[in-house]
Amino acid sequence: MRRALAVGASAVVLLLGVAAPGATAAAGAAGPQEPEQHSAGEGSAGEGSTGQRSPGQKIADALRRSPVYVDPSLATAVDGEQQRKLVDQIRQTRLPIRVVLVPLVEGDSWGGKPEQLAEVVHDRMGGGPSILLTLGDYSDDIAAREWPSGAHQAFHAAAAVFFQDDMKGAGPARRLARAISIIKAGNGDEVYRKATAGLGSPTPGPDRAAGAGAGQGSPLIRVLSLVGGPLLLVAAAGLLLRRRARLRDLSMPFALPRSVFAAARVADEAGLRERAGEEVVRLGEEARGAQGDPTAVTRALDAYAAAGTVLDRARGTADLAGVFALIAEGRAALSPAPAPTPVTLPLCFFHPLHGPAVRRIAWRPLGRREQLRVAACEVCLRAVRSRRAPEVLTDRLEGRPVPYFEVPAEDSLWAATGYGSLLSGDGDSLAARVQRGDFTRTLK
Repeated sequence: MRRALAVGASAVVLLLGVAAPGATAAAGAAGPQEPEQHSAGEGSAGEGSTGQRSPGQKIADALRRSPVYVDPSLATAVDGEQQRKLVDQIRQTRLPIRVVLVPLVEGDSWGGKPEQLAEVVHDRMGGGPSILLTLGDYSDDIAAREWPSGAHQAFHAAAAVFFQDDMKGAGPARRLARAISIIKAGNGDEVYRKATAGLGSPTPGPDRAAGAGAGQGSPLIRVLSLVGGPLLLVAAAGLLLRRRARLRDLSMPFALPRSVFAAARVADEAGLRERAGEEVVRLGEEARGAQGDPTAVTRALDAYAAAGTVLDRARGTADLAGVFALIAEGRAALSPAPAPTPVTLPLCFFHPLHGPAVRRIAWRPLGRREQLRVAACEVCLRAVRSRRAPEVLTDRLEGRPVPYFEVPAEDSLWAATGYGSLLSGDGDSLAARVQRGDFTRTLK
C-alpha cells in the first residue's frame, strides 16, 4: 500500500509540474424527475414491442416511464412491492436517480461490466445529469455511476453498502434502499470512510482530482514529466486496485471476481490457492479467539484442520473449492444461522466458488430419473427455474473435464457430498469426512 501511494504521489507531482494552474471541475445540479409509474421491470420493457431496439435502448425507454427497471429474470429477487417502495423513495429524493437491475455475465451486451451498462443506458437516455444504480462486480454488491461525477457522492454511497455489517446477506432491494438514502444525504464519502475504517484501505474515488501549486521546470523536466507522469499514474492505479481487490476478498471471502469463477484454468489456480491459504489462516485465528459454545468452537477448529489438510494436498480447482467449503463450514459453526433459519446453507452445489447458497431446490441430473435436493446460489437458482443449465464446476475424469458431480463418488469427496449439499444430516460434515480419510483415499 505504501508503495502504491508513493508511486501515485510521484506521478501527481510530475503532472502538476506541467499542468496549467487554476483548472477547476464544475459540478451541475440535477433537477427532479418525477416517475410516472410504479411497476417497472416486470417484463413490459422491451417485450412485445416492434422494431429492433438494442437492449440499452429498451432499458432507456422503460426508465422514461419509471425510475426502476428490473429484468424479468430478477423479478423474484426484487418483487413488485419492493420496486414500488424504491420508486417512492426515489421520488422523495427529488434527484435524477435510476435503478437498472439486469444480470451481468461475461459475454452479455455489457461485457459483464456494470460501468459499461451504465454508460450505454445513460447515452441512450440522452445524457445529462443522472445517477444510475446497478448490480456490482461482486455478489452482495451494487454500483453507482454519476453524471457529473461526484455531484452527490453516489460512487462511494453505493460502495459503502458492501462493507456495512448490517447489510451482510441483505437482498438487493434493501441494499439499493440504503444506497439511495446515503445519496440523498450527500455524505457518501464520509459513510464509505467509516465503513472501511477497519480495513486500513485508502478511499478510492471514481474521478478523484489532485490539486496543488507547482513551480515551472525546465523544458527537459517538462517533457520527462509528461512522459513519466502518466506511466507512474497507471502503475499506481494498478497497485491500488490490486490492493483494493485483496481487501474485498478478505472482508467477504466468497465475494470473488467473476474471472475466478469462469473455468478451472491452470492460470487461475495459483491465485485461488493463495486466496484459500489466506482464508484458512484467518479461520484458524477466528476459531482460536472465539468465545461461547465449546462444541461450536471445536467444530470450527476441526474445519480449520481439515481445510489445511485439503489445501496441502489439493490437486486442482475442485480441491481448492473444497477448502472454501470447509472454511464456510467452520464459519457457520462460529456464526450459526439466526432463529428463523433452521440451518446455515452450504456453498452453491453447482459451483461452490459462486459463494453461499440462498435456498435448496429440487434438481434432476441430466439423464437420470431421481431428483436431488441441492443448495443453489441466486444465479444458479434463476438458471434452473428458467430451465437453463447452470454454470458448474468441472473436475477431470479419464483426462477430460466433466462436471465434478459426474466423477464417481468413491473417487471424489466433493462428488459424494456436493460440497455440503448431499451430507446425510446432523452430525455429518465435510470436516468429519476429511478426518476419517475420505479425501486422502481419493489421492491415488
